[in-house]
Amino acid sequence: MIRVGIFGATGYTGLELLRFLSNHSKVKVTVVTSKQFAGKKISDLFPGFKNYEYLTLVSPDSETIISEADLFFTALPHQVSMDIVPKLLEEKKKVIDLSADFRLKDVSIYEAWYGEHKAKEIIPKAVYGLPEIYENEIKKTDLVANPGCYPTTAILALAPFLKENLIDIDSIIIDAKSGVSGAGRSPKLTTHFCEANEDMKAYNVCIHRHTPEIEQELSFIAGREVKVTFVPHLIPASRGMFTTIYAHLVESITTEDAYKLIKNFYLERYFIKVLVPPNVPQIIYVRGTNECHLGVKVNERAKKIVIMAAIDNLGKGASGQAIQNMNIMLNLPEETGLKIPPLFP
Repeated sequence: MIRVGIFGATGYTGLELLRFLSNHSKVKVTVVTSKQFAGKKISDLFPGFKNYEYLTLVSPDSETIISEADLFFTALPHQVSMDIVPKLLEEKKKVIDLSADFRLKDVSIYEAWYGEHKAKEIIPKAVYGLPEIYENEIKKTDLVANPGCYPTTAILALAPFLKENLIDIDSIIIDAKSGVSGAGRSPKLTTHFCEANEDMKAYNVCIHRHTPEIEQELSFIAGREVKVTFVPHLIPASRGMFTTIYAHLVESITTEDAYKLIKNFYLERYFIKVLVPPNVPQIIYVRGTNECHLGVKVNERAKKIVIMAAIDNLGKGASGQAIQNMNIMLNLPEETGLKIPPLFP
């Protein structure tokens, strides 16, 4: 049994890790941290977690934490993980970081979008944790930089077409919509019920922090620099993400051609479901899961393609994908503990 620890266990991603891991037969959660709730039992704070009655939250500064687990999830804010991850690696622990601290390979780009980086020497060791693209690299690393939710949808949707050079890389528009939990558990005016309910709005238009992450990974896949127009939106849903991507085609293909291309690209990937046209993804069918549903339509008259992706922003967009990465790192079947049906309706 592999011992697992979670830094930041009472945030939305930390709690989602606990939910998924309660269904995992090969690991045991042995230590969980929280600054705010140190000394309290997880099962007292969240009565639904009866499986974790043995777990008492400890301060992240506790000196005993590192010895209590073999693999750690750091579900912490950006620029906090970088203080903890180097210490874990020094003690030969495997780490899956859910912040952005180790996703960007160019330190200057990170610092332009997030601020000073205090663990630059660790960045080259990190593998970007998108299993459908980097499975072989994930198997060999001790540090996974778990992708952001918006980049997960954009990269999975675009990768098959960039690999085949079928789209004009200067024409990519990414229109993405996320449930309110994507903003985290800390209270904010914009995510207050009365502010978010019955509303939809764009935010951080063309300046969202996930932009450089999307562009980095799409550029790696395309083999040349890719710049995108990325517009995120907040929708009145607790969880779920729907991304629609528009691009010009560089050669004529049909919707059926596009469908077959995506289907073949992800043929043996457990968590990718490609919908037969004219069906399109819906977030209600991925809620609470680690699945990504993809759909496609070609506008032959205008020579444009529309690619759609739906995930749970806390599942495939964060904690589910982190556990998928953990399974690969531990040489387990990637679906272990993640065969969970959607929360429907």
